[in-house]
Amino acid sequence: MDAARAQVADKIKLDILSLTQEEDNKRGIREVSRSFLCANIVPTLEMYLYATRASVGDDVYHEPCTKALEAHMANITGKEAALFVPSGTMSNQLALRTHLKQPPYAVLCDHRSHIVRYEVGGLAHHSGAHAQMVIPSNGHHITLEDVKEHAVLGEEIHTCPTTVISLENTLNGTIMPQDEILRISEYAHSNGINMHLDGARIWHVAAETGTPLDELLAPFDTVSLCFSKGLGAPIGSCLVGSKQFIARARWFRKMFGGGMRQTGFMAGAAAYALTHNFPKLIDVHALTRKLETGLVELGVEIITVDTCMVFFDPSPIGVSYAEIVERASSLPDPLKVGGSRLVVHIQTSPEAVEDLLTVIRDLAANKKAAGFVPSVTKTNGLRSYNNVYVRGMAKH
Repeated sequence: MDAARAQVADKIKLDILSLTQEEDNKRGIREVSRSFLCANIVPTLEMYLYATRASVGDDVYHEPCTKALEAHMANITGKEAALFVPSGTMSNQLALRTHLKQPPYAVLCDHRSHIVRYEVGGLAHHSGAHAQMVIPSNGHHITLEDVKEHAVLGEEIHTCPTTVISLENTLNGTIMPQDEILRISEYAHSNGINMHLDGARIWHVAAETGTPLDELLAPFDTVSLCFSKGLGAPIGSCLVGSKQFIARARWFRKMFGGGMRQTGFMAGAAAYALTHNFPKLIDVHALTRKLETGLVELGVEIITVDTCMVFFDPSPIGVSYAEIVERASSLPDPLKVGGSRLVVHIQTSPEAVEDLLTVIRDLAANKKAAGFVPSVTKTNGLRSYNNVYVRGMAKH
């Protein structure tokens, strides 16, 4: 290489590894084990090593390991075909865009749904669709009666007809009863309405109930499943449905900028997560219940809990969320805590749970010593979360 080209190459080269990268990674893993913020965890070295052995095909054309993952996902979900995509948001938006063919059309969903709260307005931008957001009358999950009240059928010219019903399971960590899903699905299909499921955390439902995925997903035409949330893969979701549907969704994936090249290592990480991390979810739920029990014993009010999330209110013991966050973050070995939601995942350490309970216990003791008298304030046995009243200690 001549001097001029060597100079160009010298400006282009980059080393992103720090001098202490190995120690930094160990510290990052330790921090994740003490974080209650979300379920996105750190891929392990074993996962990466497995992933590096994957095939090196081109997924726009043919990538063997990715094809094997897609075939497996179709098989275990009871659908004809599957499509690997970078994210759960893309998977949901691809599904809705593929379902929605000719306006006017609307998507009916729970008002807390990811597709309308946390996907950057994608439903409106990508599909130009109206969202019919429903507040569940029981404060926990949409029922058939809710659907009938809000669904728009027929051809009345002033209305926007319901074309898709999109459910989410789990939603805020809670499991939607399968019998209610079946009721809604029967009604939807009898009226020519498609059923989509945001099943980013459906793994938790299968682990908690012992129900096979194909049975859980049978009522739906399409389902999005995430490999990162809960399972710990660094990237990826799968959209499953009929062969015809997935063929068209693949076209939209390319349009959305989601056509990828050497995805074998991503598929490898997802396969590792399915094999090694899914079985750990049972222990995650047990640790979540331990956290719930500890909070109840301290006098903290539980708003809702089902699988890997605890929503809580510490005000009955005189403690605020801000005080918990400040005290937890100032520990010699800090804990990461947000507001009312505590998320437990496969890398959460039992030590972190005990330390968090100790933080709240000490804060409560300080308040009591200062003269605070613990109390419980409820509204007809219900507490408000996201503008929906939910029953404390609900188990569905």
